[in-house]
Amino acid sequence: MSDEQKIPTPEEREQLLTDNLSRIKNRIVVISGKGGVGKSTVSVNLAYGLALAGKKVGILDVDIHGPSIAKMVGVEGNPIMADLDTHKPMPVRVHDNLHVMSIASLIEDQDAPLIWRGPMKMSAIKQFMEDIQWPALDYLIVDCPPGTGDEPLSVIQILKKVTGSIIVSTPQDVAFLDARKTIRFSQSLNVPIIGLIENMKELICPHCGGAIQLFSGEGAGKAIHDFGIDLLGQIPIEIDIPLSSDKGRPFIYDIAKKPAGIAMQAIVDKIITKVEA
Repeated sequence: MSDEQKIPTPEEREQLLTDNLSRIKNRIVVISGKGGVGKSTVSVNLAYGLALAGKKVGILDVDIHGPSIAKMVGVEGNPIMADLDTHKPMPVRVHDNLHVMSIASLIEDQDAPLIWRGPMKMSAIKQFMEDIQWPALDYLIVDCPPGTGDEPLSVIQILKKVTGSIIVSTPQDVAFLDARKTIRFSQSLNVPIIGLIENMKELICPHCGGAIQLFSGEGAGKAIHDFGIDLLGQIPIEIDIPLSSDKGRPFIYDIAKKPAGIAMQAIVDKIITKVEA
Protein backbone atom coordinates (compact mmCIF):
# COMPACT_ATOMS: atom_id res chain seq x y z
CA MET A 1 0.00 0.00 0.00
CA SER A 2 1.42 3.42 -0.98
CA ASP A 3 1.76 6.34 1.44
CA GLU A 4 -1.21 8.07 -0.24
CA GLN A 5 -3.38 5.02 0.38
CA LYS A 6 -2.25 4.38 3.93
CA ILE A 7 -5.07 4.59 6.44
CA PRO A 8 -4.09 6.78 9.41
CA THR A 9 -3.91 5.10 12.80
CA PRO A 10 -6.12 6.42 15.65
CA GLU A 11 -3.07 8.20 17.03
CA GLU A 12 -2.35 9.84 13.67
CA ARG A 13 -5.98 10.93 13.33
CA GLU A 14 -5.86 12.47 16.78
CA GLN A 15 -2.73 14.37 15.77
CA LEU A 16 -4.46 15.64 12.61
CA LEU A 17 -7.31 16.94 14.77
CA THR A 18 -4.93 18.52 17.26
CA ASP A 19 -3.02 20.26 14.46
CA ASN A 20 -6.21 21.75 13.03
CA LEU A 21 -7.54 22.88 16.40
CA SER A 22 -4.21 24.53 17.22
CA ARG A 23 -4.79 26.91 14.28
CA ILE A 24 -8.23 28.05 15.50
CA LYS A 25 -8.35 30.70 18.22
CA ASN A 26 -12.09 30.87 18.95
CA ARG A 27 -14.68 28.14 18.36
CA ILE A 28 -18.32 29.22 18.51
CA VAL A 29 -21.32 26.93 18.06
CA VAL A 30 -24.62 28.45 16.93
CA ILE A 31 -27.59 26.42 18.11
CA SER A 32 -31.38 26.61 18.29
CA GLY A 33 -34.05 24.58 19.97
CA LYS A 34 -36.18 24.27 16.85
CA GLY A 35 -35.94 24.82 13.13
CA GLY A 36 -37.15 27.82 11.18
CA VAL A 37 -35.78 30.48 13.53
CA GLY A 38 -33.14 31.78 11.11
CA LYS A 39 -30.13 30.18 12.81
CA SER A 40 -28.20 29.59 9.57
CA THR A 41 -28.89 33.14 8.39
CA VAL A 42 -27.53 34.42 11.69
CA SER A 43 -24.47 32.13 11.41
CA VAL A 44 -23.63 33.36 7.90
CA ASN A 45 -24.03 37.03 8.77
CA LEU A 46 -22.07 36.62 11.98
CA ALA A 47 -19.24 35.05 9.98
CA TYR A 48 -19.35 37.81 7.36
CA GLY A 49 -19.49 40.47 10.05
CA LEU A 50 -16.38 39.06 11.70
CA ALA A 51 -14.63 38.80 8.32
CA LEU A 52 -15.52 42.42 7.50
CA ALA A 53 -13.94 43.35 10.83
CA GLY A 54 -10.67 41.88 9.57
CA LYS A 55 -10.94 38.51 11.30
CA LYS A 56 -9.99 35.23 9.63
CA VAL A 57 -13.17 33.17 9.76
CA GLY A 58 -14.32 29.66 8.94
CA ILE A 59 -17.88 28.33 8.83
CA LEU A 60 -18.50 24.65 9.48
CA ASP A 61 -21.98 23.46 8.49
CA VAL A 62 -22.75 20.30 10.47
CA ASP A 63 -26.36 20.08 9.34
CA ILE A 64 -25.84 16.86 7.38
CA HIS A 65 -29.43 16.39 6.22
CA GLY A 66 -30.26 19.99 5.37
CA PRO A 67 -27.07 21.91 4.60
CA SER A 68 -27.76 25.49 3.54
CA ILE A 69 -24.60 27.44 4.29
CA ALA A 70 -22.94 26.82 0.90
CA LYS A 71 -26.00 28.24 -0.86
CA MET A 72 -26.17 31.23 1.47
CA VAL A 73 -22.55 32.23 0.87
CA GLY A 74 -22.73 31.67 -2.89
CA VAL A 75 -20.43 28.65 -3.22
CA GLU A 76 -23.00 25.92 -3.80
CA GLY A 77 -21.54 23.45 -6.27
CA ASN A 78 -17.97 24.69 -5.83
CA PRO A 79 -15.66 21.68 -5.51
CA ILE A 80 -13.28 20.97 -2.67
CA MET A 81 -9.71 21.78 -3.73
CA ALA A 82 -6.47 20.23 -2.46
CA ASP A 83 -3.51 22.11 -1.04
CA LEU A 84 -0.65 22.08 -3.55
CA ASP A 85 1.96 21.19 -0.92
CA THR A 86 0.18 18.77 1.41
CA HIS A 87 -2.39 17.47 -1.10
CA LYS A 88 -4.97 17.61 1.69
CA PRO A 89 -8.49 18.89 0.93
CA MET A 90 -9.24 22.43 2.04
CA PRO A 91 -12.50 24.22 2.89
CA VAL A 92 -14.04 26.24 0.09
CA ARG A 93 -12.63 29.76 -0.07
CA VAL A 94 -15.32 32.44 -0.23
CA HIS A 95 -12.76 35.25 -0.01
CA ASP A 96 -9.45 35.83 1.76
CA ASN A 97 -11.03 36.10 5.20
CA LEU A 98 -13.77 33.49 4.89
CA HIS A 99 -13.72 29.73 4.28
CA VAL A 100 -16.64 27.28 4.35
CA MET A 101 -16.95 23.53 4.84
CA SER A 102 -20.25 21.78 4.20
CA ILE A 103 -21.40 18.32 3.17
CA ALA A 104 -23.05 20.15 0.25
CA SER A 105 -19.59 20.60 -1.28
CA LEU A 106 -19.13 16.83 -1.40
CA ILE A 107 -22.47 15.90 -2.99
CA GLU A 108 -22.87 15.89 -6.76
CA ASP A 109 -26.67 15.75 -6.74
CA GLN A 110 -27.94 18.53 -4.47
CA ASP A 111 -31.44 17.02 -4.56
CA ALA A 112 -30.30 13.62 -3.27
CA PRO A 113 -31.18 13.02 0.40
CA LEU A 114 -28.52 11.68 2.75
CA ILE A 115 -30.23 8.76 4.46
CA TRP A 116 -27.64 8.33 7.18
CA ARG A 117 -27.91 7.09 10.72
CA GLY A 118 -26.10 8.68 13.65
CA PRO A 119 -22.69 6.92 13.37
CA MET A 120 -22.25 7.94 9.72
CA LYS A 121 -23.10 11.56 10.51
CA MET A 122 -20.71 11.62 13.43
CA SER A 123 -17.95 10.14 11.29
CA ALA A 124 -18.47 12.83 8.64
CA ILE A 125 -18.33 15.64 11.20
CA LYS A 126 -15.13 14.24 12.67
CA GLN A 127 -13.59 14.02 9.20
CA PHE A 128 -14.42 17.70 8.65
CA MET A 129 -11.98 18.52 11.46
CA GLU A 130 -9.42 15.76 10.87
CA ASP A 131 -9.06 15.35 7.12
CA ILE A 132 -9.72 18.93 5.99
CA GLN A 133 -6.75 21.28 6.20
CA TRP A 134 -8.14 24.39 7.87
CA PRO A 135 -6.18 27.63 7.61
CA ALA A 136 -5.26 29.68 10.65
CA LEU A 137 -8.53 31.19 11.93
CA ASP A 138 -9.53 33.81 14.46
CA TYR A 139 -13.03 32.31 14.56
CA LEU A 140 -14.67 29.04 13.57
CA ILE A 141 -18.46 29.43 13.44
CA VAL A 142 -20.26 26.08 13.63
CA ASP A 143 -23.83 26.06 12.31
CA CYS A 144 -25.64 23.16 13.98
CA PRO A 145 -28.98 21.61 13.05
CA PRO A 146 -31.83 22.40 15.45
CA GLY A 147 -32.17 20.50 18.69
CA THR A 148 -29.78 18.95 21.17
CA GLY A 149 -29.02 15.66 19.41
CA ASP A 150 -26.08 13.93 17.77
CA GLU A 151 -24.61 16.75 15.68
CA PRO A 152 -24.23 19.54 18.28
CA LEU A 153 -23.13 17.04 20.92
CA SER A 154 -20.51 15.50 18.65
CA VAL A 155 -19.09 18.77 17.38
CA ILE A 156 -18.70 20.10 20.93
CA GLN A 157 -16.84 16.94 21.89
CA ILE A 158 -14.65 17.09 18.76
CA LEU A 159 -13.75 20.76 19.24
CA LYS A 160 -12.70 19.91 22.82
CA LYS A 161 -12.52 23.50 24.06
CA VAL A 162 -15.46 25.56 22.82
CA THR A 163 -15.25 29.32 23.30
CA GLY A 164 -19.01 29.52 23.69
CA SER A 165 -22.46 28.97 22.27
CA ILE A 166 -24.88 31.44 20.69
CA ILE A 167 -28.55 30.57 20.96
CA VAL A 168 -31.01 31.77 18.33
CA SER A 169 -34.77 31.91 18.82
CA THR A 170 -37.81 33.74 17.57
CA PRO A 171 -39.91 35.76 20.06
CA GLN A 172 -42.93 33.53 20.65
CA ASP A 173 -43.14 31.55 23.88
CA VAL A 174 -43.46 28.21 22.06
CA ALA A 175 -40.04 28.78 20.44
CA PHE A 176 -38.49 29.51 23.82
CA LEU A 177 -39.77 26.21 25.20
CA ASP A 178 -37.09 24.62 23.02
CA ALA A 179 -34.56 27.46 23.31
CA ARG A 180 -34.46 26.95 27.07
CA LYS A 181 -33.40 23.35 26.45
CA THR A 182 -30.42 24.56 24.39
CA ILE A 183 -29.41 26.77 27.31
CA ARG A 184 -29.46 23.76 29.63
CA PHE A 185 -27.67 21.74 26.95
CA SER A 186 -24.78 24.22 26.91
CA GLN A 187 -24.66 24.34 30.68
CA SER A 188 -24.62 20.55 31.01
CA LEU A 189 -21.62 20.35 28.65
CA ASN A 190 -19.81 23.22 30.41
CA VAL A 191 -19.96 25.37 27.29
CA PRO A 192 -20.06 29.10 28.14
CA ILE A 193 -23.12 30.84 26.72
CA ILE A 194 -22.05 33.96 24.85
CA GLY A 195 -25.65 35.06 24.61
CA LEU A 196 -29.06 34.89 23.01
CA ILE A 197 -30.15 36.39 19.70
CA GLU A 198 -33.85 37.08 19.27
CA ASN A 199 -34.47 36.84 15.53
CA MET A 200 -37.55 38.02 13.62
CA LYS A 201 -38.37 40.36 16.47
CA GLU A 202 -40.69 42.42 14.26
CA LEU A 203 -41.49 42.93 10.60
CA ILE A 204 -40.28 46.15 9.00
CA CYS A 205 -42.96 47.20 6.50
CA PRO A 206 -41.31 47.73 3.09
CA HIS A 207 -43.83 50.48 2.25
CA CYS A 208 -44.04 52.68 5.32
CA GLY A 209 -41.03 51.50 7.33
CA GLY A 210 -43.20 50.83 10.37
CA ALA A 211 -42.65 47.88 12.70
CA ILE A 212 -45.29 45.13 12.86
CA GLN A 213 -45.24 42.69 15.76
CA LEU A 214 -45.76 39.23 14.23
CA PHE A 215 -45.11 37.18 17.35
CA SER A 216 -46.28 37.60 20.89
CA GLY A 217 -44.55 36.24 23.94
CA GLU A 218 -42.11 37.13 26.68
CA GLY A 219 -39.80 34.17 26.22
CA ALA A 220 -36.58 36.14 25.73
CA GLY A 221 -37.00 38.26 28.82
CA LYS A 222 -37.92 35.28 30.98
CA ALA A 223 -35.03 33.16 29.68
CA ILE A 224 -32.56 35.98 30.28
CA HIS A 225 -33.88 36.43 33.81
CA ASP A 226 -34.12 32.72 34.66
CA PHE A 227 -30.68 31.73 33.36
CA GLY A 228 -28.74 34.96 33.75
CA ILE A 229 -27.58 35.10 30.13
CA ASP A 230 -27.02 38.11 27.88
CA LEU A 231 -29.31 39.28 25.11
CA LEU A 232 -26.91 39.92 22.24
CA GLY A 233 -29.54 41.66 20.14
CA GLN A 234 -32.86 41.58 18.34
CA ILE A 235 -33.04 41.32 14.55
CA PRO A 236 -36.17 42.43 12.67
CA ILE A 237 -37.54 40.77 9.55
CA GLU A 238 -36.97 42.68 6.31
CA ILE A 239 -37.95 41.65 2.81
CA ASP A 240 -34.32 42.08 1.71
CA ILE A 241 -33.03 39.35 4.04
CA PRO A 242 -34.35 36.28 2.17
CA LEU A 243 -33.54 37.95 -1.15
CA SER A 244 -29.89 38.43 -0.20
CA SER A 245 -29.66 34.91 1.26
CA ASP A 246 -30.97 33.35 -1.95
CA LYS A 247 -28.35 35.31 -3.90
CA GLY A 248 -25.57 34.07 -1.61
CA ARG A 249 -24.94 37.50 -0.12
CA PRO A 250 -24.93 38.68 3.54
CA PHE A 251 -27.61 41.12 4.63
CA ILE A 252 -25.15 42.65 7.11
CA TYR A 253 -23.44 44.07 4.01
CA ASP A 254 -26.28 44.45 1.50
CA ILE A 255 -28.59 46.34 3.85
CA ALA A 256 -26.00 47.64 6.29
CA LYS A 257 -27.89 50.90 6.89
CA LYS A 258 -31.31 49.32 7.40
CA PRO A 259 -32.56 48.16 10.84
CA ALA A 260 -31.63 44.48 10.35
CA GLY A 261 -28.14 45.32 9.12
CA ILE A 262 -27.59 47.76 11.96
CA ALA A 263 -28.85 45.21 14.53
CA MET A 264 -26.61 42.47 13.14
CA GLN A 265 -23.54 44.71 13.15
CA ALA A 266 -24.20 45.62 16.78
CA ILE A 267 -24.40 41.91 17.62
CA VAL A 268 -21.07 41.21 15.87
CA ASP A 269 -19.43 44.08 17.74
CA LYS A 270 -20.77 42.81 21.05
CA ILE A 271 -19.55 39.27 20.39
CA ILE A 272 -16.04 40.50 19.51
CA THR A 273 -15.97 42.54 22.72
CA LYS A 274 -17.14 39.62 24.85
CA VAL A 275 -14.91 36.97 23.29
CA GLU A 276 -11.74 39.04 22.99
CA ALA A 277 -12.00 40.89 26.30
